[in-house]
Amino acid sequence: MHTTQIFGNAVYTYSYREAVIDGYLVDYDAPHIIKTELNQHGIHHNKGESLAKYNPVTKELLNPEELEDEVNFDVEEFNKNVLTPSFNKVVLNELSKYINPESEEKAVIFAVNDRHADEIVKQLRDIYSEQDVPSAAIDKITCAIGDRDRVQDAIKRFKNEHFPTIAVTVDLLSTGIDVPEITKIVFMRRIKSRILYEQMLGRATRLCPKINKTHFDIFDAVDLYSYLDEFSSMKPVVSNPSVTFDELFSGYEKVNDEEHIKFINEQIIAKFQRIKRHMDESQLNYFKVMSHYDSSDDFIEKVRNAKAISEENCKEVLLRAKEAFGAFKLQMTSPHYVLVSNRADEVHEVTRGFGKGQEPKDYLDSFSKYLEENRNKIEALEIVCTRPADLTLADLRKLSMTLDANGYNTIQLNTAVQKVTNEECAADIITLVRRYAIGSPLISHEERIHNAIKKLNKTHNFTAGEKKWIDRIEKYLINESVLNVQTFDEYMAWRNQGGFTKVNKVFNNQLSSRIKELNTYLYAG
Repeated sequence: MHTTQIFGNAVYTYSYREAVIDGYLVDYDAPHIIKTELNQHGIHHNKGESLAKYNPVTKELLNPEELEDEVNFDVEEFNKNVLTPSFNKVVLNELSKYINPESEEKAVIFAVNDRHADEIVKQLRDIYSEQDVPSAAIDKITCAIGDRDRVQDAIKRFKNEHFPTIAVTVDLLSTGIDVPEITKIVFMRRIKSRILYEQMLGRATRLCPKINKTHFDIFDAVDLYSYLDEFSSMKPVVSNPSVTFDELFSGYEKVNDEEHIKFINEQIIAKFQRIKRHMDESQLNYFKVMSHYDSSDDFIEKVRNAKAISEENCKEVLLRAKEAFGAFKLQMTSPHYVLVSNRADEVHEVTRGFGKGQEPKDYLDSFSKYLEENRNKIEALEIVCTRPADLTLADLRKLSMTLDANGYNTIQLNTAVQKVTNEECAADIITLVRRYAIGSPLISHEERIHNAIKKLNKTHNFTAGEKKWIDRIEKYLINESVLNVQTFDEYMAWRNQGGFTKVNKVFNNQLSSRIKELNTYLYAG
């Protein structure tokens, strides 16, 4: 059941996809899918084989013993139910080809658990030591590194200092940190929650002009991309242990009346009370670090006091501690021994998952087919194909949202073109649509703008005042793609300078014809 079926429609929502299209956040490119022998075919050991065992509590490694029965493990169990040193090594060796720890960019690697995070840090330091990269460039940031102050200091270093540039974590950095320099997200653990997945990706969505960040990259070593559900839906919010804290907290976004807020408050409190007594040391430490309370009991007391004042107060206290509930996503330390697999691994290939996991050519073919089938159904699509000079910003935004909802966005389309043609491609969505709908030339966005402006300047002998506005128009088009006479009154910077009426006088009342001419050049061919 979806959240809207439980709580009704939200008062207002502004999605990540909308923020990307509006230019407030960056998008991710087609994920890099690392395929190895073991993550594709699993691990199989026969009865009688000798394998070492690891105790996650004492951290003791026991001598090999013969297996009493055959065992099989798929990638979801790697580094959880079976230790896979060879898999880790070949994946990290491959990653080192894409991540430069001495650059200004930063990366976050999500590990299965704290032991796995330690192994990743050690192996990466060994790999990069051959390039004389200091060990400080790679660090672990989990609750196991120390008390609240030490954890917060580690997060601050990652955010504010050059090193570390690679942070290995479990869940600590999945929410609530703001490091715009993050350009790479690496999954070496399988997760089942779409909500958690999107929270993890959210660490890399911030704009960062300082490093000319245009997008971020995802590296998937655990077949997560094909495994995750295409969408997550919220289960009925009842007294049901299977309902997650993420689902409960997302319910607040859908309601604003006291009755429903009270209902969610009580479900969160009841669930917390039910499972807090089973928290292990790592989970307790995570909760204390992220909530800023000395204990779970102190937190519950604060919640009850807030609830006595009002349900809204209670909601605010719970929301402020929302990140701390990530403690319940941590894998509890198991007292059971974990097998250590000696199976050798190797990387077979690194593919890119376009759209719904397609190869680049198939992705472009599906885009072309989509345009053909929907050209007469989507008004803005027909405008782009037949009379692009009439396109408005509202039309372009609507078209971009529609294409995006169907898996087609500028970043991935350009990367697919680059993979197919072996040539750099930085076209805008208008050019891409016209190329795959009507066969127009495929040129970069900036080249299209520069060529049109160059033609306009060559055709007219502009005055100094006109040239100043032509320069402004070129800079505007580089960022916005669409220009018409209404733009001069809609774009605040130009409206504040007198809008269309004022600029039209600069062009001797010829501004409309110049804009029409420019649009002709923009879409020539």
